[in-house]
Amino acid sequence: MKYFILILKLALDAIFHNKARAFLTMLGIIIGVSSVIAVMSIGGGAQSLITNSIKQVGTDILRVLPGASDEQGPPASAFGITITTLTEEDAQELENIPFVRGVVAYITGNGEISYQNRSFVRDFTGVTDKYQFVENHNVDQGRFFHEQEAASNAKVAVIGQDIKEDLFPLSNAVGQRIKINKLTFKVIGVLEKKESSLFQNYDQQILIPLSTAQKLLLGVKHVSLVSIKIDSEDKVEVTKERVRQKLRERHDIEEPENEDFSVRAPASAIDTFNQITGALTFFLAAIAAVSLLVGGVSITNIMYMTVKERTREIGLRKAIGAKPMQIRNQFILEAIVITTIGGVLGIIAGLIISFLVSVGVNFLGYNWDFIITADSVFLSFTVSVFIGVLFGYLPAKKASQLKPIDALRYE
Repeated sequence: MKYFILILKLALDAIFHNKARAFLTMLGIIIGVSSVIAVMSIGGGAQSLITNSIKQVGTDILRVLPGASDEQGPPASAFGITITTLTEEDAQELENIPFVRGVVAYITGNGEISYQNRSFVRDFTGVTDKYQFVENHNVDQGRFFHEQEAASNAKVAVIGQDIKEDLFPLSNAVGQRIKINKLTFKVIGVLEKKESSLFQNYDQQILIPLSTAQKLLLGVKHVSLVSIKIDSEDKVEVTKERVRQKLRERHDIEEPENEDFSVRAPASAIDTFNQITGALTFFLAAIAAVSLLVGGVSITNIMYMTVKERTREIGLRKAIGAKPMQIRNQFILEAIVITTIGGVLGIIAGLIISFLVSVGVNFLGYNWDFIITADSVFLSFTVSVFIGVLFGYLPAKKASQLKPIDALRYE
């Protein structure tokens, strides 16, 4: 133990004697370790963002989109291409399927939203009266439109919190009248504030009755999406198949490969997204780890220079009885101390970077978890120490093999 403390003291004295050189030697390790931890944390945060967004939508939800999909990806309607194969009548029939608790149909348009001297262009969405129940999004002020209003082309609107702040920053929105494409609507409710998901900003919604959007604003009969709330998550797959059967019957489709619609379960996408982000995170972490090897090479070069500069010191120690093993252990320990300190600083830097990314993304309104795994910290620290041993060994061995006479004569 005394021997270890002695060579540790000698190693620390040598490092603090050349602080600038020691820091430059550590820099590669610091960058490598912090990069690995930050990449792993950001990868975990990205997974949490996707998972939280899907859970916010609901794991007991099915989405029906117009247009067929295949193994290559979602239907064209998911990319804004208009497909007219889905109707409100389809949505109404789906309510009769077992395990279905509620169905809401959507149609989305774009137009000028104005109130007095304020105006801007925004999307508006026509929905049916079960929106609140299916999407789990309640009204904070006023009320939502009822079934009769939804079916009678009523010119009423329910707006999100951001729209309320844009149009009525200092007054109550309920009871006010706004214009959508020059058609006057009465604001009857303001939705409660809801965290943005990866897929939608709920606070920027303008909801109007589906029939009003179809007949008075857009002049269409189709819908762009149908959402179905199921009894429980474990009934999603069986209900999904029954929905497909029902729609095939309504659309006179005999073969599944000829379906003109797509039924999606958002919850089933979690594993797929996690696999993709996991593979990408591993790949980026492997690239970041290359900087650890670069740091190891710099350690070898610096340690060779250190051995050369301290040749006379090595010769003197050997002359008074130091054994080759003791000389070798001292230089290996110097390399380990440098990489250990670099590893600790790298861990701290990685934690700070990861935390700042988490704060920044959450500040933008997204649900991003700050995730640091013990595995990434332990692995990064262990690798940094291993690099100290691996890349410090050859210079240490060279130092231990110097002959005392030659070392003392070295200029």
